[in-house]
Amino acid sequence: MNNQDERSKSFSRRTFVVGACQGLALAVLGGRLAWLQLAEGGRYKTLSDKNRINIKMVAPSRGEIVDRFGVPLAINNQNFRILMVPEQVDDVDKSLGKLARFIDLDDRKIQKVIKASKKSASFIPLEVTDNLNWSEVAKVEVNLADLPGVSIDEGEIRNYPFGYPTGHLVGYVRSVSQNDLDGDPLLTLPGFKIGKTGIEKSYDKKLRGEAGNKQMEVNVRGREVRELENNSSLNGQRLSLSIDAELQVYCQQILAQHKSASAVVMDAYTGAVYALVSHPSFDPNIFTKSISAEQWEELVSNPAFPLNNKAVGGQYPPGSTFKMITALAALEGGYATPNTTVRCKGRYEFGKDKYHCWKLSGHGTMSVVSALMRSCDTYFYELATEIGIDNISAMARKFGLGQKYGFDLPEERAGLLPTKKWKEERVGQVWRPGDTIISSIGQGYILSTPLQLAVMMSRLINGGIAVDPWLVGYMDDKKVYPDKWPKMDVSQKNLDLVKVGMDRVVNAKDGTAYDSRIEEEGFEFGGKTGTAQVKKINRAERARGIMNEDLSWKYRHHALFVGYAPLNNPRYVVSVVVEHGGGGSAVAAPLAKEILLETQKRNPALSDIKLTNVIEKPENNV
Repeated sequence: MNNQDERSKSFSRRTFVVGACQGLALAVLGGRLAWLQLAEGGRYKTLSDKNRINIKMVAPSRGEIVDRFGVPLAINNQNFRILMVPEQVDDVDKSLGKLARFIDLDDRKIQKVIKASKKSASFIPLEVTDNLNWSEVAKVEVNLADLPGVSIDEGEIRNYPFGYPTGHLVGYVRSVSQNDLDGDPLLTLPGFKIGKTGIEKSYDKKLRGEAGNKQMEVNVRGREVRELENNSSLNGQRLSLSIDAELQVYCQQILAQHKSASAVVMDAYTGAVYALVSHPSFDPNIFTKSISAEQWEELVSNPAFPLNNKAVGGQYPPGSTFKMITALAALEGGYATPNTTVRCKGRYEFGKDKYHCWKLSGHGTMSVVSALMRSCDTYFYELATEIGIDNISAMARKFGLGQKYGFDLPEERAGLLPTKKWKEERVGQVWRPGDTIISSIGQGYILSTPLQLAVMMSRLINGGIAVDPWLVGYMDDKKVYPDKWPKMDVSQKNLDLVKVGMDRVVNAKDGTAYDSRIEEEGFEFGGKTGTAQVKKINRAERARGIMNEDLSWKYRHHALFVGYAPLNNPRYVVSVVVEHGGGGSAVAAPLAKEILLETQKRNPALSDIKLTNVIEKPENNV
């Protein structure tokens, strides 16, 4: 009897608990239904009533690009534009015709919108025109009731305050093409622009940010009535570059003395690039709007190729600026010592072939230092036959030539360092001793970029630290530049010897760049001149007295110079290339002098900002 009572009581308790749970669940469900019907009923009625809720994607603000001092290089300006949703328009052509009564809308823009409306989904808004002034905005706003499907949108337009001097470096944005679509819904927004060149392209995804959205109530004519919900977009990141904008402008002005030239200014210890210039350039602001056919034709037909970034993408024979590499290959490989001499008679004979020095009367007896100082070709011809091309190319690669660095600009090119195997595979010919001889002075198959020459000079004078160049230092407030670089296995004594030669190039009376020396105490510099042959003048032309300057511009020699400063405590390096400019001594060296002097006076490495002194400079052993 007791067991039966206990079972009955246990059953009653379970029944009560289950019933209570069910009652609670029904109460919660009823409460939720009451809330949805009474409190939210109006909202959901609107949602179900003839698609009267528009969910609009909200474009983020594109991240700014600034220089090392925070000076703006790429910013966003207010931009009013007109959008049209094709599915809300009875006749796109007629609607555009109505719109043209109130604003300037030419046939080209009208046809562009009509064409786009046939290709894209009808619910996607199309950009009709942008960059409206206040008067145009007012006219359209007043007449929106008669323009179904048309709306005014307040957005942003990219602006480049420095224009021409930073065109290649910062790059520009343009509208999304079919090939750009990568699944990001942002790219489907009307008039959305992405980076096409320069930093804008390399860091496009960081700069563009992430989309937000708005829920907007619209009336039967498609006009917005009120905002129901707003989920903010995430703006793009702010990029801080290593560039000194004022130095960039100065270098551009210096190079403008010539038809086509480029220059790179770099920190030998950190890898920070302070200026990277290609002349002629272009104003990137013309691409953010609709570039005219005349403007485009002017750019693409210019024989100096203003759209090409020659500082990172121009590939040139390095000429005599390569002689430091040949010298180091000889010294490091034991093929020469500081006391090794060669007698220059104005030519070097190898078998039946003769290879002329630039000084036809000869330089006399040369050592490593004097051969660099006077840029004697014969000295390096003779060493090269013993060193071999593979050893020379290996040394050049160690110092940064013939490779990409994963640099911040997409236009970077690798140059070329030939080897025996390369010639057999690419050219289908056996490598000959004559190929090695002319390679020893930076001619033949060897190609380098101005950026690579700046890296080469950095590694030569910083004690053999394998720095790579970089531009982007911070994304928002997060540091992204490297802190350390590896030390190369190169003798400091040999580096010091080569440095003595470069010192005398500029500061000794017999040096090839003596006329370009800086006499201001504390600002002296060293370096190496170079002249890269483009077209060989044959014997018959020489007999007729034809000189390089008599050739048409595109066949003249390139003028080069690589340098460093200050002389006794180096920090800054520069490389200058003047396309078809003639001789490095007379043309490139004076430009490098002015750039290095201005760089030292500005002293960007010691500026009181976050991007300075990222690497401790080693002791100077010279």
